[in-house]
Amino acid sequence: MKMLLGAVADDLTGATDLALTLSREGMRTVQVVGIPPVDFDYGDAEAVVVALKSRTIAADEAVALSLEACRRLIAAGAEQVIFKYCSTFDSTPEGNIGPVAEALHGHLGGALTLACPAFPANGRTVYRGHLFVGDMLLSDSPMKNHPLTPMTESNLVRVLQQQTALKVGLITRDWVSKGSDQIGAAFTQAAARGEEIVIVDAITDYDLRAIGRAAAGMRLITGGSGIALGLPENFRRAGKLRSQSTAADFAAPQGKAVILAGSCSAATRRQVSVAIEAATPALKLDPLDIAAGRTTVDAVVDWVMSATDAIPLVYSSSEPDDVRRAQEALGRDRAGELIEQLLAQVAARLTSLGYCRFLVAGGETSGAVVNQLGVQALLIGPEIDPGVPWTVSIGRKEPLALALKSGNFGGDDFFLRAWDVV
Repeated sequence: MKMLLGAVADDLTGATDLALTLSREGMRTVQVVGIPPVDFDYGDAEAVVVALKSRTIAADEAVALSLEACRRLIAAGAEQVIFKYCSTFDSTPEGNIGPVAEALHGHLGGALTLACPAFPANGRTVYRGHLFVGDMLLSDSPMKNHPLTPMTESNLVRVLQQQTALKVGLITRDWVSKGSDQIGAAFTQAAARGEEIVIVDAITDYDLRAIGRAAAGMRLITGGSGIALGLPENFRRAGKLRSQSTAADFAAPQGKAVILAGSCSAATRRQVSVAIEAATPALKLDPLDIAAGRTTVDAVVDWVMSATDAIPLVYSSSEPDDVRRAQEALGRDRAGELIEQLLAQVAARLTSLGYCRFLVAGGETSGAVVNQLGVQALLIGPEIDPGVPWTVSIGRKEPLALALKSGNFGGDDFFLRAWDVV
């Protein structure tokens, strides 16, 4: 038995989101943290998602990591590869979406591929090549204030063409709404025009399933997790899909719990506010205090241990102006790194004190926490909100339950409801 579908994701929470989609659509899915060893045992996984931390690193490093992950997946039998990035197309003018997509495109043969970050269940849609967040253009949404990857352009053809030498085209919903056969015809015409990667409109899950069906023969597909909705059915029609999802196998370990929030997105800030209003014990972190030694791992761990009446929340979520001031004082990357490192060290200390259930908000924070805890792989469990499942660590002596949430995902009461699922 071999893997059918391999995926390279540019951050941990995005990988979990994609793994959940594939699992829910009937593929036995395993998520691996970091590039897997050559001899890694994927078990009977039909889909494997490799979670990298490559969204905001130097483009050449992101390309090297993504190519190596792709090589491991192909060597293990993957017939098709997904490059997964955020549904808000998070990137800088230089990348890393374009450079990584270009490198994978060349490595996998250079045939036409597509780019579609749409995720309608979370309000991300693409129309006439423009990305919307809810009713707003991406450039008008809170993503324009993202501390690392501010998105001030909504035209994805323009954004992607700025990042890659590949010729970028567009397939509008005029084609997509007519179904998979017409989308396939549009792919053929795009290739004939010399286009190498096409932005594809999608405003509903029906669109995404039709796109997925039309892309059955593509070696490489790029997009958000929504683009995977129609892919498992292609393998099922070909008689290659042999199992159901792993969610039924999920069993969360029992023990102490904590919420660690490093994201400063608008959604996470609302979640923090709702949790505090509901009397959740909460401790706010300031990167300036961490840098000055006024806030330490020991102090935070002691505070968490003292919160015995409810699940405590440790957070750094701040308004854009506060984030900007910290970045000006410490440097753009350093401010975030201080928070991530402290929360990761706090998580590691808490595991030694009986904590085994962690809800972590923020892609960079989740990556830091999981790496610090030595988690190599995750089994996907039940969905809390669109794109966010509970997971349980695989291969660790003492298993951990982890809910790894992208900063932009989840309802306002997410921190309160997540625990009901387990």
